[in-house]
Amino acid sequence: MDYEYISWNRFYRLCGTLYRKVNESGFEADLIIAITRGGYPAARVLADWFGLMDLVGLKIEHYRGPEKQARTTVPYPLPLRIDGRRVLMVDDVSDSGDTFEAALAHLEQYGHAADLRTAVLHHKTSSSHVPDYHAHRVVKWRWITYPWALVEDMSALAEKITSKPRDENLLLRSLPAAFVRNIPKGVLEQVTPVVLDRLGDTSE
Repeated sequence: MDYEYISWNRFYRLCGTLYRKVNESGFEADLIIAITRGGYPAARVLADWFGLMDLVGLKIEHYRGPEKQARTTVPYPLPLRIDGRRVLMVDDVSDSGDTFEAALAHLEQYGHAADLRTAVLHHKTSSSHVPDYHAHRVVKWRWITYPWALVEDMSALAEKITSKPRDENLLLRSLPAAFVRNIPKGVLEQVTPVVLDRLGDTSE
């Protein structure tokens, strides 16, 4: 499996691209719904740039690290009705499309929006849902790791290792080279101790 790490600087540039596409389309949202957890960073930046105070989250669970769960669930529902609202629903990536399908089906219980559009940082062409806006189109499938999910993704990969690594160097050597290669050394130095803590006590 191939991997791509998105730095905070790259994330901000992607947000800029997404903002321009929404802005140039003439769509003026009055409510942004972030699909959490992944959609919150981009949704918050877009809310800032559009000057919108109405930002809410809709919790959809579909992936845990690079592992896909058996089904999509909505553990925390929408906290308001959307009747007559111009809604922009934001996530980090459209992968299989299941997350958006579950979110859009859930919204049907909360009224009828005047306009409802979807936006992502990365749209994978394998997705069954084609968002109205995307910052980058991904043709060749790969797992995308965002900076807010680096520890989670590293931990999920490390948990597959039969012999759990006991130090940072062993941890990095045990992870797929394609995963590690684009992550800056300084970032790895920050997160590897956290990953080892999550894997359990390594002092035995």
